[in-house]
Amino acid sequence: MAWDEWDRAKADVTARQQASMRLDQLPGDPGGNRQADLVVNQDDLGAVGHEAFMLHSKLQKEADIVGVGADTEGVGSTMQAAAALKGSGFALGSELETTVSVWASQVKSVLQACAHISNHLDYSKKTHAENDAAIAASLRNRDGSAVPVSRLTEYFK
Repeated sequence: MAWDEWDRAKADVTARQQASMRLDQLPGDPGGNRQADLVVNQDDLGAVGHEAFMLHSKLQKEADIVGVGADTEGVGSTMQAAAALKGSGFALGSELETTVSVWASQVKSVLQACAHISNHLDYSKKTHAENDAAIAASLRNRDGSAVPVSRLTEYFK
């Protein structure tokens, strides 16, 4: 693309832009049966958060190969086996230690992700409910009746 073509393209875009705000949207359904393409209900968020919490609990109990069969010093049976193999001169001992370390790191990452999902969805539900209540309260007249749309448009001018 030549430099003058770039300047013409920029000028065309600038000429087409309007000074007012434009919301992108899909064209309306002439039958009035248009369904929203993204709908999230409080129950949906709660279910996802609950599943993340349940996965976190199950992983925490069942994916722990580091602490399984721990001795009095807190060393798990897999690491004990790695130490025994290493002590006997087998290269497999250090490889087993590496495997346990990588596994523990990956499990910790998944546990943190599950906790983050669960906590974030709980926070989102609470925050959105509070925002909805604040918006509903602010869009009322003093007598409690709803503010008409014609008055709402004044806020966006």
